[in-house]
Amino acid sequence: MNEALHIASPAVTTPTPLSPEATIRARVSNLDFWYSKFQALHSVSMPIHNNKVTAIIGPSGCGKSTLLRCFNRIHDLYPGARYEGAIELMPDGLNLVSRSVDPILVRLMVGMVFQKPNPFPKSIFENVASGLYVRGLRNRSEVEGRVEKALKQAAIWDEVQDRLKKPAYELSGGQQQRLCIARALAPEPKLLLLDEPTSALDPIATAKIESLIADLAHDVTVVIVTHNMGQAARISDQTAFMHMGKLIEFGETEQIFTNPTVDQTRDYITGRFG
Repeated sequence: MNEALHIASPAVTTPTPLSPEATIRARVSNLDFWYSKFQALHSVSMPIHNNKVTAIIGPSGCGKSTLLRCFNRIHDLYPGARYEGAIELMPDGLNLVSRSVDPILVRLMVGMVFQKPNPFPKSIFENVASGLYVRGLRNRSEVEGRVEKALKQAAIWDEVQDRLKKPAYELSGGQQQRLCIARALAPEPKLLLLDEPTSALDPIATAKIESLIADLAHDVTVVIVTHNMGQAARISDQTAFMHMGKLIEFGETEQIFTNPTVDQTRDYITGRFG
């Protein structure tokens, strides 16, 4: 058991080729990230395919949530954070981690849902509309239409349509998480980031979120961090395995889970460490 922990970090493998029609929504290139003097990510490079679900897996502290949060610049909220490299949003090639790019703009283009539901202390309607207001949308009928659309995308409209003015905290945990997904979807982001979105939920609510994620990929590109390898295998199209801040292997999910090309990936998948 302990021997697996001392396996030398191998070179990053070349991503498994996908079909020619697969397009790239974002590309991570030689991304390094520091929390002040501590380097948390080391030269991470990987594609994010359009209208697909990409899962990021790895043991606790491997850098998977750190990588995810680079996409929408949450680290900017803490002093000393520093990026090098690029996360380019396609097709324009906008570098999301460039100092010249406004992080507020980034967060409108890249929605995020966290581990625990975090609805605002407002009504259900105002929660979903909040991002639209930040975008400057004020037309009431348009806001109402976008709120309804987002709630339907998040598969919660039927449960809340008659109580949109009620406080969001009156919803169950699973409903609150779907509300947070609707809130992230309302500004029509290019990417939707999910950071362990079901870890605080019961099995029934988890199953609903997993089913929802599969449906959402028709409309938005999804990147999910999960500690649950079964979940990654069920819902993702591509999987990235990380360890100690490095991308060890990236490829189609079936290949990663059934025939990984790196011994360290195989050891993690089979439970030898993690």
